[in-house]
Amino acid sequence: MILKSAVALATTLASVTLLSTASTLTAQENAEERGSDNIKVVSHLPLGGPGSVSDVEIEQDLSRPYVYVGHEVLGRSNALERGMDIIDISDPANPNVIHRWRIEDNELHVGAGGKDIKIFKHDGRDYVILSFQFQQGGPDFDLGAIIFDVTDLPDSFREVARIQGPGELAGFHNIFTYKHTNGRPLLFATVAGPYASVYDLGYVLEGRSDDALVARVPVPTSQAIPGSRGYHDFYTGYHADSEQDRFYGGGTGGYYVYNITDLENPELLVSLTGIRGVERGHTFTPSADGRYVIAETEYQYAPLRMFDLKPGLDGEVANINQPISAWTANWEHLVHNHEVRWPFVFVSGYVDGLQVFSMQDPKKPRTIAHYYTYLEGGDGDGGVMNGAWGVDVRNADGLIVISDMVTGFWAFRMEGFSGWNGLDWGYPNISSVQDWENGPAYQARSRN
Repeated sequence: MILKSAVALATTLASVTLLSTASTLTAQENAEERGSDNIKVVSHLPLGGPGSVSDVEIEQDLSRPYVYVGHEVLGRSNALERGMDIIDISDPANPNVIHRWRIEDNELHVGAGGKDIKIFKHDGRDYVILSFQFQQGGPDFDLGAIIFDVTDLPDSFREVARIQGPGELAGFHNIFTYKHTNGRPLLFATVAGPYASVYDLGYVLEGRSDDALVARVPVPTSQAIPGSRGYHDFYTGYHADSEQDRFYGGGTGGYYVYNITDLENPELLVSLTGIRGVERGHTFTPSADGRYVIAETEYQYAPLRMFDLKPGLDGEVANINQPISAWTANWEHLVHNHEVRWPFVFVSGYVDGLQVFSMQDPKKPRTIAHYYTYLEGGDGDGGVMNGAWGVDVRNADGLIVISDMVTGFWAFRMEGFSGWNGLDWGYPNISSVQDWENGPAYQARSRN
């Protein structure tokens, strides 16, 4: 939503408040309807057997109209679908799978396969990185991720590197790519250890495997469990006020925020542990200014919890254990992932499909839109942990995409949301989207 003046901003904020109230009532009163009136289905594309679709990532540059969807083998799926689909959305209403890639000797592998998927740029080239999780008993149980050069799409793409070895046993469950203030493209990965591993993707592409692992972000010693996977998920972003690179991780014991400006010496800023109902954190995402965080805990009946980090970041307390609010689409269900474009939070809610809520008032989050992507799929083997897996948002025009484990790829538009830039809301222009050419400090104050 590109706003041209303070008057326009005030008008829009007022409209959001009205829309929040109306849409919440609509969701409550018409629970059997497929979606709220303010959500338009742009397209839907089935992508394979039930349980085969994992994460989704959309390119942010409108001149590169591509979406990447991971594939794994879960539940009742008998298809050998471990890999990736590349979808052309030049015409968003008519998406087209232009490439299907599956790992070699698919039938010999043991385990889920393709998990998380992210994009990055380096030295003028465009890349996609797909994480994997395989088990012993088959090949590649030490494979963390494969990097593909996708610069020459739609015509071709090619594998260029693998992150694989003793340090990657059991693979990468989640990954996050980030342009650090030191100018380097980084990959943060969950591994089989009480920390997150940090790789320099430039070194990986150059074949400098011995130099690629540049840092580890630990789970605090008091919470670490030797031999276990310390983090489940994380977000890395720039904090404009302090000019710090910050890591937000959910894992053993709860959630942790680190200053990682000096990669080799991560500094714990605040922890969120001892929270009732939280033994292990999942997805953990801050607001554009880094004050508020949305904390996910992936078990049935768990809401998303919202926390105010200010007391911790100001040095008043070292640990925060009380949320300021919570949100859920349905108390009997749970959320899988989310993306923040403040004040909106876009949710992939398993059987609840796409959900959008507003945190304009962080103490009173309100549902403003929804669409049930999963109804066509039936119950499946996963129970409530089936349906919408991944969600992403293209900032340039506000296109929302969902990957549903059963029903495939979906694209949506939300009424009144035609793009996002944090500056239009009085915040830094910071989200999961990276400015790979200029870096985060420039991006924070950019209108590009």
